[in-house]
Amino acid sequence: MANQNNNIIEQSSKNNNLPKVFLHGPPQFSILLQPNPSQNFHILNPSSLPPLHEFISLNPDHASSISAIVCTTLYPVNADVIRLLPSLRLICAASAGTNHIDLSECRRRGIKVTSAGNLFSEEVADMAVALLIDVSRKISTANRFLRRQLQIASWDFPLGSKLTGKKIGIVGMGRIGLEVAKRLEAFNCMISYNSRNKKPLLSYPFYSTVIELATSTNVLILCCELNDQTRHIVNKEVMLALGKGGIIVNVGRGALIDEKELLRCLIEGEIEGAGLDVFENEPYVPKEFFSLDKVVLSPHAAVLTSDSFMSICQLVEQNLEAFFSNKPLITPVI
Repeated sequence: MANQNNNIIEQSSKNNNLPKVFLHGPPQFSILLQPNPSQNFHILNPSSLPPLHEFISLNPDHASSISAIVCTTLYPVNADVIRLLPSLRLICAASAGTNHIDLSECRRRGIKVTSAGNLFSEEVADMAVALLIDVSRKISTANRFLRRQLQIASWDFPLGSKLTGKKIGIVGMGRIGLEVAKRLEAFNCMISYNSRNKKPLLSYPFYSTVIELATSTNVLILCCELNDQTRHIVNKEVMLALGKGGIIVNVGRGALIDEKELLRCLIEGEIEGAGLDVFENEPYVPKEFFSLDKVVLSPHAAVLTSDSFMSICQLVEQNLEAFFSNKPLITPVI
């Protein structure tokens, strides 16, 4: 028993001398780096700790020694949080997007930031196509319809539309957009796109504005990042340009769409349907969506596969080990 206590004390003392990494996410987020994958840093486990802002207020001395944060999209690391962590040197996002992190404050402080990079591109592209098929062929609607019926002889069911040959407009032709396009080519879809810049190696038609893209397509698939220029990039004018048979799929960020206008256009029949994996004020989802059969909803789950989980665990560990070994980061943002 004495030897066991000595081992615990020795391990605790060793951990106190290691750089501290705080896992900033829900309790289940702790399995991202459990058991402790490295002898080079000490994981602070949120399943036994309060959220970061509470932890900082309750443990100001301990908080001053946090060297790195691993975070997820619903747990922001804003300037107020960063200023409370004088030893912070790395923020490791377990997501492709970093709009939940104050990058300006990080640059000012010289804090490094990493992301998931292109790790989730295939999963997100799969989800985009799945949502489009579901909306156009009314699969979720059919599932609900059948479960409510005592018999299946009724033809009182809304008709869907085929995906083959549709005109698809992709907003954001990065890695995810390219993966979406590749999948939709198998359906003989006609692909066009809008992006910050025209891609000289792509043969797809390029439109310099989203409203021009919407006017020329049946479907808009949003794959771009969220920033000041892309916030509400799909507004009322874009939806009306897409037209009554149009479908919008969003696997980017919720605020790419003016959500209030989207609801209005759906309810009034100005567009045909929507497939949404992301929402403007997550985790809140407007309840008006729930009663609309023409909408398919997913809880920001495009990246959630067993394969991607194993990959992000490895990538986060590699970025942390690289940082604390003074080696180049694997997926640096800044």
